[in-house]
Amino acid sequence: MRHEVDGHRADGSDGPATDRAETAGSPDPVDARIAGRLAELRAERGWSLDELAERSGVSRSTLSRAERAQTSPTASLLNRLCQVYGRTMSRLLSEVETEPSPLVRAEEQSVWEDRASGFVRRSVSPPHPALRGELVEGRLAVGADIAYDRPPVVGLEQHIWVLEGALEVTAEDTGHHLDAGDCLRLRVWGPTRFRCAGNEDVRYVLAVVLP
Repeated sequence: MRHEVDGHRADGSDGPATDRAETAGSPDPVDARIAGRLAELRAERGWSLDELAERSGVSRSTLSRAERAQTSPTASLLNRLCQVYGRTMSRLLSEVETEPSPLVRAEEQSVWEDRASGFVRRSVSPPHPALRGELVEGRLAVGADIAYDRPPVVGLEQHIWVLEGALEVTAEDTGHHLDAGDCLRLRVWGPTRFRCAGNEDVRYVLAVVLP
């Protein structure tokens, strides 16, 4: 069945709009991911549906259905939205092409070591375009001291949970001493510093969430 936009078929002829309210079953998984990405792109720009409708020439109701996966988007609709969002259709589709694996095996988790500073970083749950958070295991050797002059994303949310040893975290000129079991929650706006504060290595979990 051909799905239509704004009362017109994709080939330009007139015809009633068709959406998923007329059909049974769950939306196609790819359509659902496209819908989620379209909603994210609009939210990132702070646009209302009315403003996007004005910019794209697509009706507000069609945009709303597309963002809720209640209609299967046509190439014509995606092309209009891609123009507004400044990306090619292939880029948009690549952003939703695959879902992240729900299971990341230990042997698949990448490990990076900064030997000069005594820091080991394991990417337990790596970043993915469709997800806002990631999970990292960090290990600092005795005496290790790492400073970051700025966050990769301003306002980044972090949760730091110490598993073994002691950790000193400084953010916005405020120091926090964490022992095993302690958790520090913060939004990162400026420089931060991580220092092993004990006489043994410290191991901790860092949960990162994009703002």
